[in-house]
Amino acid sequence: MSDAITPKGYWIANVTVTDPDAYRGYQDIAPKAFAKYGARFLARGEAETLEGHDWQRRVVIEFDSLQRARDCYASEEYQAARAKRADACHADIALIEGLV
Repeated sequence: MSDAITPKGYWIANVTVTDPDAYRGYQDIAPKAFAKYGARFLARGEAETLEGHDWQRRVVIEFDSLQRARDCYASEEYQAARAKRADACHADIALIEGLV
């Protein structure tokens, strides 16, 4: 049995909603994907921008591993949610592996 620790995986999302009514379609179904893949929301909401683009919302989501974060993003459930927000916001989403 290995004592190796698997680093957590994180989504870092920056979002500006341009059509709140259409964006609600995303908000209605995205939680199913996040729940299925064990996502834990660590931060969500407005943030103080010190440098760079001033996004409306910032989100940090933790997963048990980077692969789990990838699997959630690629899942049928999340891709259906993503299609709902396609014309409802501007988004910048990155995956990053945590430190052990």
